[in-house]
Amino acid sequence: MKQQPDDIIVIQKIQKVLNTSYQNIGDVMISGGVDNMDKYKYLLGQAHAYQYIIQEISNLLDNKEHNNYDDGNVINLGKGSTKD
Repeated sequence: MKQQPDDIIVIQKIQKVLNTSYQNIGDVMISGGVDNMDKYKYLLGQAHAYQYIIQEISNLLDNKEHNNYDDGNVINLGKGSTKD
């Protein structure tokens, strides 16, 4: 069995903590644990932050795996040219 590098294990643990925290916020909001608008906004902001971080980590990991522009699946829009 192939052992994963330590950095991947750390990243997976961070992802697990973030996903658990995100789920806990959802559980509080769904179960009626929000009793005022300020708490709702605070929890919603936390949920958005967790989701953003989770997505960015996923994008970074995918970028390492799919860093090949020759397969036709990725279009780099940052280096395009305009036609007059």
